[in-house]
Amino acid sequence: MLEDRTIALVRVRDAVASDHAAVLALNNSAAPHVNELSAHEFAWIVSHADYFRVAEDDAGLAAFVIALRPGLEYWSLNYRWFMERGDDFLYLDRIVVAARVRRSGVGRVLYDDIERFASGRWRRITLEVNLLPPNPGSLRFHERQGFRRVGVREEEKGAKAVVLMERAISPSSSSRDRDDPS
Repeated sequence: MLEDRTIALVRVRDAVASDHAAVLALNNSAAPHVNELSAHEFAWIVSHADYFRVAEDDAGLAAFVIALRPGLEYWSLNYRWFMERGDDFLYLDRIVVAARVRRSGVGRVLYDDIERFASGRWRRITLEVNLLPPNPGSLRFHERQGFRRVGVREEEKGAKAVVLMERAISPSSSSRDRDDPS
């Protein structure tokens, strides 16, 4: 039996400065599933992002994703956890999908896009998902996307916890491989 689903029609593009206010508002509306950011923290992340893309539909901003390369002086303890275990990754710092388009395929579209970007540059994509406070929908989504659990990190004496996850990047999806005629 086929699953009855609606796939959102979105356009994925590089984020530009005029997107920043809407992206920050969407980010902060998604707390506690992602950390709230001040304007200063957001500006730092954006200025260091290797990958910052938005998905938009007829109603406007539908989602965004930001990823960082290894080797930055980033304050995130989760990012540092991955840094302690090697530097062959692209760290997916945050992805937020607007409530109006959740479960419509927008997240999958963004993950396909980031994999194409990362392929041939890094061996894996890393991220974390909240265990406390729980985010079971995100955990199920990431496991369906092929991410595997590689650790757990707790903060505030166990009041907060995340599962650290990674997914190997297929070198066969590299645009460099597809474009090279040799």
